[in-house]
Parts: sequence; C-alpha cells; structure tokens
Amino acid sequence: MQGKIKLCFVCTGNTCRSFMAERLMKKRVKEAGIDFVQISSRGLLATGEMSSPNACKALKALDADSKKRKSVKLKKFDLKTLYVAMTGAIKNKVAGRVIEMKDLCGQEIPDPYGADYETYLACAKLIDKACQNLTEKLLKIGGEQ
Repeated sequence: MQGKIKLCFVCTGNTCRSFMAERLMKKRVKEAGIDFVQISSRGLLATGEMSSPNACKALKALDADSKKRKSVKLKKFDLKTLYVAMTGAIKNKVAGRVIEMKDLCGQEIPDPYGADYETYLACAKLIDKACQNLTEKLLKIGGEQ
C-alpha cells in the first residue's frame, strides 16, 4: 500500500464521540496490525475544552487509551482525508470525502454530552462496532496490494 490512509472522525465538540472514535479506532488498527492508517478527530465547534470525564471512563472500560486531551476544531478540509461524521447533519457540514458512522454501524451516533456514564458507555460500544466494521474494510484494502 502506498502512503497512509488518513481518517478523521468528526462530531460537534470533539470531547465525546469523535474523541472516543479516534481512540477506539487506534486500538482496533493496532490489534489488527494495520500500519497504513493515520487517525485523528476534530469537532466542528471545538473550543479547546478537555475530554469528557465519562468519555474517558467509557474508553477505559473498553481497554482503549483514556488519557484526557483538549478538543481540536476542524478548521480546513483536506481532500486526502476520509472524514467519518457521527451524523448526517455533521456530514452535510463537512467538505471533501466523507461517510457517516451510520454507513458502518446502521445508525447515527447520538451525542452523549452531559449524560450519565451508562449513556457514554452505550455510545462508546456503538462507536466500537463501527470501528470494528471499518477495520475489517481496511484489512481487505491492505490485502489488495
């Protein structure tokens, strides 16, 4: 495979959904031995806020990197990046190559912002299902060298 595939998960604030998707996807590709993917996440309205404590707790429960970080705003679109939007509404605001999580797990990813831990954990599990499906697609791509 020539070069790296760049994936960027996108949500509203980059403190919950896209942050969890980035960490869960990194875990999945590492476990699968995939080394041709560069993974990031951004928020359309991110302000530098720290990751949600419940998002970090849910990541820890799923054995993914749960270290807090500041949210990062999506400032410009890169035509070489595949963006993965949490919802159709977010997809409509992203320019370039973009798919929805719905394409990977059958439904949009609801925003858990401000909800209890159980809601975050359910959200993280849904995101992880989408990441598993995306990892399987990447394995097929990697095998077609």
